[in-house]
Amino acid sequence: MRTKAKRLTLFSAALGVLSTASLATAADRKDASNQSDSGTWIVTLGASVEYGPKFPGSKHDGFSALPSFDIRRFDEPDENSAPDDNIDYGLIDLGRFEAGPVVGIRDSRSQSDDSRLKGIHSVDWDIDAGVFVQYWAIPNQLRFRSEIRQAISNGSGLVIDIGADWFQRLGDRWLLSAGPRASFGNGAYMREYFGISSSEALQNGSLSSFDAKGGLKSVGFTVSAAYDVTPTITLQIYDRFDRLTGDAADSPITSKLGSENQNVIGISLAKAFSVSF
Repeated sequence: MRTKAKRLTLFSAALGVLSTASLATAADRKDASNQSDSGTWIVTLGASVEYGPKFPGSKHDGFSALPSFDIRRFDEPDENSAPDDNIDYGLIDLGRFEAGPVVGIRDSRSQSDDSRLKGIHSVDWDIDAGVFVQYWAIPNQLRFRSEIRQAISNGSGLVIDIGADWFQRLGDRWLLSAGPRASFGNGAYMREYFGISSSEALQNGSLSSFDAKGGLKSVGFTVSAAYDVTPTITLQIYDRFDRLTGDAADSPITSKLGSENQNVIGISLAKAFSVSF
């Protein structure tokens, strides 16, 4: 189970968990894997700093802080994952095939992000939930993954993300990963982030009305490099580039105010703890 969320409130909560976990004895993950106590878990806590678009379609970038969290039993393998995976928990594990619930975070948008959005509806941040499925064509090296998530309360509809990742270990400390991405949004998602009603266009005065339709909204690529500073501390840098397509690219929010090119770069630091319950 892993999480990555773009909210400072969650970041503060993660720091609270980190403070509690730090009371436990930190242990080498390899040593922890050899323990026989079935009540022992490996908890990995960390944080990331990202620099990327302030909202979908924006050409203005900003910083955000993100917590990260992973927990597994001491006898479970430390499975490779991509930096843009959302929260997931594998309820179905058939060897190479896994599936289960997944939770993510929807981006917010307001006039404070860009004054030229005057008159255009704001979008509140939200949690989305759904299911993930993934298949390891080559165990812990080549993975195909899809997430289907529905917004809980802000009306931004359904998204489907698909991708593939190749994981390559270099020596004992480096782990590289790279893979393509594609993302789809239904009509509700596209209208919320890229649509402009006639009344909004009149209030704005510069942007024309736009009826955004559902479909493919972006294609992209993600790369990352992780370095094990110690057996329990990992430093990672990553970059995700997305090119908006279809109505996401044609919307005046993107074509007049923003950019089709969306790039996020981040750096994260994580530490593993051995915790007994």
